[in-house]
Amino acid sequence: MSSENRKTPLFKLNQPDDNYKFQPLPEPFGEYPYRIQPEISLPDPHKMIFQVAGDTGGLKSPSFQKLIAEEMGKQYHQAKKAADQPSFLYHVGDIVYHYGEADQYEQQFFTPYRNYPSTIYAIAGNHDSDVNPDAATPYPSLLPFTSVFCGKTPRPVSFGKRLNRMSGIQPHVYWTLQTPLANIIGLHSNVPKFGVITEEQKAWFIDELKQAATEHQDKAIIVCVHHAPYSADFNHSSSLPMINFMEESFEAAGVTPDLVLSGHVHNYQRFNKTYADGKVVPFIVCGAGGFDELHWLVESDEVMYTDKNELFRTVTLENACTMLHGFLNLEIEKTEEGHQINGKYYAIPHDGLKPGEDASLFEEFTYFCKHGDKQVVQ
Repeated sequence: MSSENRKTPLFKLNQPDDNYKFQPLPEPFGEYPYRIQPEISLPDPHKMIFQVAGDTGGLKSPSFQKLIAEEMGKQYHQAKKAADQPSFLYHVGDIVYHYGEADQYEQQFFTPYRNYPSTIYAIAGNHDSDVNPDAATPYPSLLPFTSVFCGKTPRPVSFGKRLNRMSGIQPHVYWTLQTPLANIIGLHSNVPKFGVITEEQKAWFIDELKQAATEHQDKAIIVCVHHAPYSADFNHSSSLPMINFMEESFEAAGVTPDLVLSGHVHNYQRFNKTYADGKVVPFIVCGAGGFDELHWLVESDEVMYTDKNELFRTVTLENACTMLHGFLNLEIEKTEEGHQINGKYYAIPHDGLKPGEDASLFEEFTYFCKHGDKQVVQ
């Protein structure tokens, strides 16, 4: 089996335990249960579009992160009608490499996203959460991230030349974005290579799933976590801690989401997982947003990986874009029968774009979730 024909996720064998890298979480900025409901004006009340990107930072080749930001902004400005404009960007982590330092935000985030026309929401990645042991001035984990994205009210950021963008008002590093057509639950999976989520956050997540289920008639349920539960790449592969966390939480809540988004792996992969009730949930990796090193899929003769695990029995790799940078557009459409999730993944050639050239459409997909019924893939 070549990497192009691979249909299953993988585990990378004999990985060292790096959970000692876990960093304590900051205090929340808002009240439990850490939800925000911003004003999102939808010209069509039955349709909402937003963009997704991950792992956008980097120091070696800043042209990639700049191109991704420009292409996402271009799609906003070139939309033929207001209903086709993305309402926001949801970043799935690793905004600043390699230690989430404040003095890197100018180059890796503020400058490339200076002209992005919509609000940017984010969960932190492992690099955003890590702390540089050699920093001239010691700082706690996530202080720069929370300075940019969290707070009770918008305020100027104390570092960098952000100019036209105030701080965000996310209430914590794990939180729920309540939009008109989707509840988007963002998790914090910390620094270790395969992620760590505390029991306190797990209890919160279960409660948020239950709350989202009470509004499922009107809103899709989307879960975002930086560390990808499923992957077939050579660098990370699947995260057993994230798979166990997700499945234990879904079972405890009695709720499965309609979509799971992640980054961490520097490529695009779309998996389908079929649950016992027949519901199909897409697990999408969207981590090719700018970092110069991209991750290919594992070839069949690699002995350091295995796909022989019961956890993969109902999980299939539907498509992958491995050596191109890119981003995802998601459209949530409410119908009388349920909600439909339409996706478009756009890719950029490794040698960049020619003048007047746009990012190319790599794939389109549709998932339909009927109210009170299983999800159907089209």
